[in-house]
Amino acid sequence: MAKLWHKLSSLAFHRSQSRNDEPETTGKTDSSAPPFPDTTNSWLTGLLGFTPYHPGIYLIALTHRSVVHDQTEPADSNQRLEFLGDAVLDLIISEHLYTSFPDSDEGKLSNNRAKIVNRKSLADFAGKISLGEHLLIGESADKNTIQTSESALADAFEALIGAIYLDTGLTETKKFILRHVIEHVDLQKLDAVEHNYKSRLIEYTQSRQIASPVYTVVSEEGAEHEKLFTIEVSCDGIILGKGTAGRKKDAEQSAAKEALAALETKTSIETD
Repeated sequence: MAKLWHKLSSLAFHRSQSRNDEPETTGKTDSSAPPFPDTTNSWLTGLLGFTPYHPGIYLIALTHRSVVHDQTEPADSNQRLEFLGDAVLDLIISEHLYTSFPDSDEGKLSNNRAKIVNRKSLADFAGKISLGEHLLIGESADKNTIQTSESALADAFEALIGAIYLDTGLTETKKFILRHVIEHVDLQKLDAVEHNYKSRLIEYTQSRQIASPVYTVVSEEGAEHEKLFTIEVSCDGIILGKGTAGRKKDAEQSAAKEALAALETKTSIETD
């Protein structure tokens, strides 16, 4: 985490420096016109509370991978920004939980973070800001399905965070996450929900000296922008669970849930 913080802080510093070096006559925004419709531009400005410094990065954040699938020439989707946004979100949420739960150990903090940044929660946060309505979607894809897809919304929400970070640095990104994530989470009720099955499976196996879980992709089906992944989880070569979902992370969670049920049932039988 320390290395990640150093890298992100360094990148944010350089972004901030580059913006400070911009001539005052250019104002806060690029001189070019926003690369998206006026309705999206107004929505984005209202959402952020400022006019984007580099609108092009937000265009990428709003571009679903189905657009790239339809293009004959190279184009950018929001997948790389999703990767960055995921790391930034984890960092900021981790810092917030660290200060909010001074008596929690590493395992509890990790579980609480997972409850906040799971795909369903991120999709809910995206829904609250009407993010789906502003996604750019390929002509060959089902627009209505993608606009309401838990996976697509969660990805776009993380990509948007990545864009805000690259455009403004950590300070504004933290403000955005505070407004649109933390303020919608009841931190005191986090302990009442246990749905991070991967973490629970690791805790279960470690407490019983069982080999660590291994996740294996056994199949990938569907078009590039609508894939379904099937993943098996095993311990010491024994398959304990299987899960299928549009994202590998979600398939792993389903597999872990099934594995936990199998292990807990086996334990219950042995102790009877």
